Amino acid sequence: MPLDLASVRARLPERRIDWFGSVSSTMTLAARLARDGCKSGTVIGADGQVAGIGRHGHTWHSEAEAGLYVSVVLRLPIGANALPVLMLALGVATQRAIADVAGLAADLRWPNDVLVEENGVAKKCAGILAQLEGNAIVAGIGINVNHSAFPNEIEGLATSLRLAGKEGVPREDLLVSLLMEIDACCKILTGQGRSAILQLFTRNSSYAEGRRVRVEQDGSVIEGTTCGVDDSGFLVVRDDVGKETTILAGGVRSL
Repeated sequence: MPLDLASVRARLPERRIDWFGSVSSTMTLAARLARDGCKSGTVIGADGQVAGIGRHGHTWHSEAEAGLYVSVVLRLPIGANALPVLMLALGVATQRAIADVAGLAADLRWPNDVLVEENGVAKKCAGILAQLEGNAIVAGIGINVNHSAFPNEIEGLATSLRLAGKEGVPREDLLVSLLMEIDACCKILTGQGRSAILQLFTRNSSYAEGRRVRVEQDGSVIEGTTCGVDDSGFLVVRDDVGKETTILAGGVRSL
């Protein structure tokens, strides 16, 4: 059923929340509002998207009324070079919201994937994007909540809170918790600095340290063991001969 926006607004009365039945992409609408000077914390959400944006231009599968598809405009006193660390902060916020509302212990896979287990297999249930829009940042978060199935091409990779054993998670409660956790993690970033977020991410991600991974970056394949994130928020992988490579982008997968 459609999201009960009145319930959300009653709990977040000071927050601007624009909600739609269906849009092309919440990121596109949020970017437009950011350019128009909207207040920090403004939310654009929809019950469905026909062209949801994933990382590297991929499409985010946005089944109508089954997931949480939101973009938040943030105006933070941080430089553009802090964007990778903000991505990690948003991951922690999403992980916390899922634990709070669904009671699931999610994992964080650098840089922007949130995973839960479906029948003992870790799959992606949420993804995060963050992009600069003038002097603002547009943060897009998609969470698969009540999906019962996925298209064949992604069913081995994607899951939902429902498929992970938590049927009927209220999207309204999850949205409220998510927005509060985003506020809290952004406050940590701006108040305590990058190191506090890096420490949080490292504690909450099994991928940050000691994980054997395979990474495709710049047309090459790197295999090795993760050995933390650097001060800029990038993952460092050490191969079997001891060479360390900083991963600036690319898909990280377990070996």
